Amino acid sequence: MTKRTWAGLLCCASLAVCCGERVQGQGVAPPPAVSSKPPVSKPPSEVDVPKPVTDPRLAAIDHAVDRALMEGRLPGCVVVVGRREGVLFRKAYGFRAYAPDPEEMTLDTVFDLASLTKPVATASSIMVLVDRGRVGLDEPAARYVPEFGRAGKGAITLRHLLTHVSGLPVETPVRDFQEGREVALGRIYDLVPRAAPGQAFVYSDVGFLVLEEVIKRVTGQDVAVFAAENVFRPLGMVETGFLPGPELRARAAVTEQRDGVWMRGQVHDPRAFYLGGVAGHAGLFSTAEDLTRYARALLAEGDTAAWSARTQLAFLAPHDVPGAIRALGWDVRSAYSGNRGEGWSPRAVGHGGYTGTVLWVDPERDWFVIVLSNRVHPEGRGNVNALAGRIGTVVAQALESGSGLGGGVGGRGVWAGIDVLRAEGFRRLRGAKVGLVTNAAGRARDGRTTVELLAQAEGVRLEALFSPEHGMGGDREGRIDGGKDAKTGLPVYSLYGRGEEGLEPSAESLASIDTLVVDLQDVGVRFYTYASTLRHAMAAAARHRVRVVVLDRPNPIDGVDVAGPVLTPVPKSFVNENALPVRHGMTLGELSLLFNAEHHMGAPLEVVTMKGWQRADYFDRTGLAWTPPSPNLRTVAQTVLYPAVGLLESTNLSVGRGTDTPFEILGAPWIDGPALASALRAAGIAGLTFRPVSFTPKTAIYAGQRCGGVRVTVSNRAAFEPARAWLGMAMTLHTLHPKEWHFADLDKMLADRTILEAMEAKRSPAEIEALWAAGLRAFKAKREKYLLYGNASTP
Repeated sequence: MTKRTWAGLLCCASLAVCCGERVQGQGVAPPPAVSSKPPVSKPPSEVDVPKPVTDPRLAAIDHAVDRALMEGRLPGCVVVVGRREGVLFRKAYGFRAYAPDPEEMTLDTVFDLASLTKPVATASSIMVLVDRGRVGLDEPAARYVPEFGRAGKGAITLRHLLTHVSGLPVETPVRDFQEGREVALGRIYDLVPRAAPGQAFVYSDVGFLVLEEVIKRVTGQDVAVFAAENVFRPLGMVETGFLPGPELRARAAVTEQRDGVWMRGQVHDPRAFYLGGVAGHAGLFSTAEDLTRYARALLAEGDTAAWSARTQLAFLAPHDVPGAIRALGWDVRSAYSGNRGEGWSPRAVGHGGYTGTVLWVDPERDWFVIVLSNRVHPEGRGNVNALAGRIGTVVAQALESGSGLGGGVGGRGVWAGIDVLRAEGFRRLRGAKVGLVTNAAGRARDGRTTVELLAQAEGVRLEALFSPEHGMGGDREGRIDGGKDAKTGLPVYSLYGRGEEGLEPSAESLASIDTLVVDLQDVGVRFYTYASTLRHAMAAAARHRVRVVVLDRPNPIDGVDVAGPVLTPVPKSFVNENALPVRHGMTLGELSLLFNAEHHMGAPLEVVTMKGWQRADYFDRTGLAWTPPSPNLRTVAQTVLYPAVGLLESTNLSVGRGTDTPFEILGAPWIDGPALASALRAAGIAGLTFRPVSFTPKTAIYAGQRCGGVRVTVSNRAAFEPARAWLGMAMTLHTLHPKEWHFADLDKMLADRTILEAMEAKRSPAEIEALWAAGLRAFKAKREKYLLYGNASTP
């Protein structure tokens, strides 16, 4: 058939759908260029054929599909949208075949899922084996398939394969597969990795062929048999499998021609075809109804028929990989995420298939979208990703429109996470037994504390409070014990208690709660401990299957600027624990997403995002009142200086603790204030002014002693760069006071001997900054994946 004939047929199919109501069952005549025999009759199904369902909120899906059909992007499709409790929208559009005979698309059409095989069959089977203790995600694949360990692949783990960071290529030549499975696998075993494990994200069919072989070696069954018995049958997916039989083939969507014969119920992928139709990367067939069962199982909150709730959390947990975020077998955020759409939560996982199939599931928002098509019919062209992305956006807009926020949120000033949660009527916490990590800085716009608001929220049971460093009042120093909250009578558990075990919620403290809410005001600096408190709380919650809800707040020193050396975490250091630069430019909500992925926590995490915050905004531009999160960050001005002056605090300098202006002054009894001020001015430290002062701290170092020093003032925030300022101040102090100042103690906070040695050698500031430049670039690239409020360069 000529291209012109196909184009006419595509147009006729599009018009048939676009003119009024759906054409299905209305006897629309096929174009003259195709035989007008009636569609093939469907054999009886093993399950009841689903009926169309249409939620009026999702009516815009019709328009999106009709336009794609009119543009010839696909011959037809089935779309399903649902939630944990059931289906909201289900509809068939267009044709499942133009040739050899025209057939309208039906809800029970069988589709070649192509690469959806990877998560639905292969990764699911691996997770069943993980759940049963038969394989370990961090075990080398060569433990199960010894031949795979050849040519330097012995360190590649199952986790590396599942997240596509194994160093294996995208694919190997088709001719390898034409010679049979053993030859194809043998050549994979002989491959030399192109990168070390974990160093590069390369979407790889090869890795899933290895995982398929792991399943076979461990169980004695190929993936088709094992998945059918241990995944599909338990989940009620009776029309899902490899090599569909005659009844399923009769209602399969046609793809392309192979050797002059139309592929119908025969795998489209050439490598899977030469492997006999069963492969770890492709070959699975299914229906929209069966995938609906699968998607609802992924949204289930407890154990499923296939695996435990704990394993499900691990299955869907985000993983930070170079240039992307992936889950085990799933996409989260990468170059392949265009078929998801906008408005989905950071916990959403999904995948697509080459033939035109898409599945996305959002455990946080509680919805899923299935778009199944044969976009390669008839000539191997078409495109479903843009349509699937548009449908995903429609779903997000429609199902989130009932949030109750109205137009007032963010209209003037910033609404923090607690303000948004309150405007929603606390619906995200309705019925929850809540533990709250917070202190006095956790407040709504009107000044009421988050403790008070949650204690009085209808349908919310506030069971316990957890305090970070500085206690519930944000006014204490040192390790503190828990106790009881005077106003609510609730138990208060200290997360800055005595001993290492006092840094995270205990099993006992979590026993009575199912949701841990975090509302802490971070300050945007790596050595402020609230990020570590968040990380430990999330890790404990993940272990005990407790949901985490982070109420986000502004980064008070802006969310654009990122600067300074990236920390190599110091073992057992609560201060120097996170691989962040000195100034990280992220909110606590964004950090929670990074921690969850970077440390493979699998925490059921939700971030209540702010409204109205712009990344370039310092706290004093938000319209929110500053409540000190700790006793020595009393003003925004002090907080702005903290990343520069605070790095000097590990030495024998006073940084103003015990005075009225902490972090705005620094000095010591052996410092000549005027001389230091003059030297610092000569150093040309951008954005800062220095003037001599003398002061007597009441507490902390040099308590009761007269100190000479300087008052530090930010004269130009745009020019001030804390890491450069710290470096300039440190180099000046080292020159003026080489004996009195304990220069080597800088490493207690810096934790980077290379930089300290360069400073000792009096290398130039530019040379020293170059030492951390590569690490900072890598962090900035990683950080982009977790930003919730626009990208880093666009305020």
